[in-house]
Amino acid sequence: MPSFDVVSKVQWNEVENALLQAQKEVGQRYDFKDTETELEKTADGLVVRSSTEDRARAALVVLREKLIKRKVSLKSLDEQKPEKTSKGGARILTKVKEGIEAELARKINQAIKDEKLKVQSSMQEAQVRITGKNKDDLQKAIQLVRSLDLGIEMQFVNFRD
Repeated sequence: MPSFDVVSKVQWNEVENALLQAQKEVGQRYDFKDTETELEKTADGLVVRSSTEDRARAALVVLREKLIKRKVSLKSLDEQKPEKTSKGGARILTKVKEGIEAELARKINQAIKDEKLKVQSSMQEAQVRITGKNKDDLQKAIQLVRSLDLGIEMQFVNFRD
C-alpha cells in the first residue's frame, strides 16, 4: 500500500549558516557598534544578547532576514519574551520547533477522518504516517493537510509505493 509521512523538520546547516551571516553583519554594522550584541546557538535555541532591548530586537530582525534568504521557514521559530540580563541588557531566546506535536497530529488525523478520504493516518513519534490504496487518495490527503493552518512548516517525505 502506498504511504508517506508528514514531518516538520528544520535544515540545521542552513540555520547555522544564517546565524554565522547574521553574526558577521551585526559585527560590521555601525548601529551595533559598542552595543555588545551577540548571537549564538545554545541547547535551548538561538540566543540574542545586547546592551538594550531595542538593539536585541534589531539583531533578531537581521537573523530573521538571513533565515528567510536561506529558505528556513519562520514558522519553525518560537520567539520568547525579552529578559533582562545582569548587566542591564536584554536577552531574547528563540526556540526552534521541530517535529509534529501530539495535539497537531490529532488535528491532522481528525481532519482526514472528517473529509472521509479513503486513507488511514496514524501518529508515529513526531510525525504522521498516511497510507491509502492509491496515489490519488494520498494526493487529496496532501492537499487537505496543506490547507490546514497549523502554524508549523510541514514536509511530505518517505513516499512508498
